[in-house]
Amino acid sequence: MSDRSFVHTMRVRYHETDPQEFLFNSRYLEYADVAMAEFFRNLGWPYPVMLREGFDPSVVTSTLAFRRPARLDDLVDVHVRCSRVGTSSFVLDFEMLVSQEVICGVESVYVNVDPQKAASRPIPSRIADSLRAARALEPIPGGEQ
Repeated sequence: MSDRSFVHTMRVRYHETDPQEFLFNSRYLEYADVAMAEFFRNLGWPYPVMLREGFDPSVVTSTLAFRRPARLDDLVDVHVRCSRVGTSSFVLDFEMLVSQEVICGVESVYVNVDPQKAASRPIPSRIADSLRAARALEPIPGGEQ
């Protein structure tokens, strides 16, 4: 993942671990969710503002690839980047590192939903533009930008 991705750091807390003091597997998705909210805040879209704009992203698919466990008291750097923006959906990639070693990768597909209709709706243009602008900061694989 690029060195220009957004990074949010979390510390593994006791109540998040199993008896071996490993971060419990479901917590990786929680860490991704927290990092997603902070990613949008960093783009200028705190969650209450996003909701007022008609943007309520819901996860429809997440794929996790574990490499090694995070342990109690580890600092986990969660790198976030947007890899795709569509009309009503977008994809965020998360790379979780401890001491600069990748421990888990997550790809999550989100759809903007209308909670009253329980249906998808287009991403508001100003938010889609912010996602596209953040994506444009990513280097082109194998080339210079």
